[in-house]
Amino acid sequence: MKTNQKLFTSGEFAFLCGVKKQTLFHYDDIGLLTPEYKNNKGYRYYSVQQAEIFSVIEMLKEIGMSLTEIKEFFHSQTLEQTITLLTEKEKVMDQKIKKMQHTQQMIKNKKQHIKEALDLNYDCLTIEQKAPEYYIRSENILDCSDKEFTKTIMQFIKYTKQKHLDTGYPIGGIIQQEQIENGDYLKYAYTYIRVDKSAVKDPFIREAGKYVTGYHKGRYVTINETYNKIKNYLNEVNYHISGDSFEEYIIDGASTSEENNYVTKIMIKVEEK
Repeated sequence: MKTNQKLFTSGEFAFLCGVKKQTLFHYDDIGLLTPEYKNNKGYRYYSVQQAEIFSVIEMLKEIGMSLTEIKEFFHSQTLEQTITLLTEKEKVMDQKIKKMQHTQQMIKNKKQHIKEALDLNYDCLTIEQKAPEYYIRSENILDCSDKEFTKTIMQFIKYTKQKHLDTGYPIGGIIQQEQIENGDYLKYAYTYIRVDKSAVKDPFIREAGKYVTGYHKGRYVTINETYNKIKNYLNEVNYHISGDSFEEYIIDGASTSEENNYVTKIMIKVEEK
């Protein structure tokens, strides 16, 4: 071989590209990236320009193209086709970036809720003025059959995922005022997730007002203990329940395997007697 061009051995080129030599050998075997030169012993040598080709291959792989598709593109491309392909893939990357940013926000919110839960005083009950909050809410599930319940919840979850409405806020459930007064704490009338005000056209709005807030720690089947504690507390401070209960799973099975460490936040609209 007579050339003034500096060539890299397969080991050097693999190091330059950050891959194993076997990757280069595979690309050569399938005709995707042929070495600049092979000697009579079969040793492969690559040019520095081929490092750029390798980078493009890796980029196209990362945005979802198969090796076969990449090979076909390289063997039939024109400048116009390259521009068209890169424009299409740029749009794909924009969508992926938005999805990753959405996932990142979910992670941040979930982490923040768990960290805040670790610092809570679970024995403390408070009454405080709350601003309106905006929810996406399911259809009524209070008196539906098991089959209807499953269908409604699945439709709700599917809708929130399709619309990218889940941003890491805790999933919640609504227990109606009449249920609370009758001691019926284990059946939700609706399930919901909190959303930004502009996320949906007609969100369900939790009214502004005074809410008693408490936290139930432990298995959900014992949540009646916390509701009874809240009722006793309201009698002591001369308040009465004037609206529904909004529950949120602050710590659940997605955060810990220990049921005794589950935490449910309870917020009930109240008024002075």
